[in-house]
Amino acid sequence: MNGDLENALSYAPVDSPFGTLHAAVTRRGLVRVAFPEEHPDTMLERLARDLSPRIVQAPSMLDPVRRELDEYFSGRRREFGLDLDWALIGPFARRVLKMTAAIPYGAHLSYGEVAAEAGSPRGARAAGNALGSNPIPIVIPCHRVLHAGGRLGGYGGGLDRKRYLLALEGSLTPRM
Repeated sequence: MNGDLENALSYAPVDSPFGTLHAAVTRRGLVRVAFPEEHPDTMLERLARDLSPRIVQAPSMLDPVRRELDEYFSGRRREFGLDLDWALIGPFARRVLKMTAAIPYGAHLSYGEVAAEAGSPRGARAAGNALGSNPIPIVIPCHRVLHAGGRLGGYGGGLDRKRYLLALEGSLTPRM
């Protein structure tokens, strides 16, 4: 990239079973995935404020993101190989989300287990807050984190989406 575009963000719509997602990438990787109910302008305003005012609609820059999400939603992909840009994520949340990103397809951990793995054994509630503010849902699979005892807990994209993603991965049980 030339110097003018060095700090630019690219964004594009991405089809999903939930409707149109909006995704953004930097030169470092995927930085944001927004569910359909978040207006694209709201997402872009936040990205401009928090990362860079240089934002371009560049669908080709998001081809790898679209391809991997397509493969995931069709059951042909079990793990994402995308580079991620962690710039929107603070230190504790980054530890929590990195642990979450390591949860295998079809598996799940509890909020307490994720908190403990992130270095805060008593931080289940803080881990839940970090997961709730995950700027890269689906790719960082916060849907794989459940309450102790296997209850669903919350999900920034709504419980119906969480159930859908867990069912897609074959890990939804009748008690959920």
